[in-house]
Amino acid sequence: MKKVLIIEDDVAIAKLIEYNLVDNHYEVTSCIDGIEGLNMALKESFSLIVLDLTLPNLNGIEICKKIRKHKQTPIIMLTARSNEIDKILGLELGADDYMTKPFSVRELLARVSAVIRRNTVLINKKVDESYDRLLFEDLYIDIEQRKVLIDSKKIELSPKEFELLVLMASTPGKVFSRDSLLDLIWGYDFEGYRHTVNSHINRLRNKIEINTETPKYILTSWGVGYKFNEELKSLTDGYSQNSFKQIN
Repeated sequence: MKKVLIIEDDVAIAKLIEYNLVDNHYEVTSCIDGIEGLNMALKESFSLIVLDLTLPNLNGIEICKKIRKHKQTPIIMLTARSNEIDKILGLELGADDYMTKPFSVRELLARVSAVIRRNTVLINKKVDESYDRLLFEDLYIDIEQRKVLIDSKKIELSPKEFELLVLMASTPGKVFSRDSLLDLIWGYDFEGYRHTVNSHINRLRNKIEINTETPKYILTSWGVGYKFNEELKSLTDGYSQNSFKQIN
């Protein structure tokens, strides 16, 4: 049974979500305090976290940031605000999806199922041994273990940063537009979140590139999007674009 943690200080909303999740065969834990919710998220194992943005003692943004330092548990953020900046900020900090109150319970259940399914596919997808690792000079990517090394030094990536890197590194030279990256990695195909792609690419470069002004791995195709440097010698093969498309 999939376990879901609800961190929501509006008791009526939390009970509504909990009732419907339990009715759909999820095991649910709820809390109304930000610090308590963070502690539970870090100590226990959950398939997904439903996280409110405004909470007592510790807000959802800070909780999301702290969780992402230690775990890659999928997160759906909730907020009473409709400002697009809030949505972009939540996604850039590592949330997997975002819903504005009031929301349809049916839509929330659909998103919970979709986010858990995508994460399960990423974790459990088994491929031939020769396809589960990527190596380009000093960059090593272990897809199954979700591990990235530069010169044998482990690099900590968020889930979306990792997925971006694997997608592009598995198809060197292929140019991905911002819209296609949104569709393949986030599942969003509207213009409002293009900035999210840029921010994730910038953070990814800051972590894997020696000089972000002259990147070695992730290159910009001006006016189009981004690609992985096809001039680097690949010692292994990787996932195809279709593998990522099946996640969404």
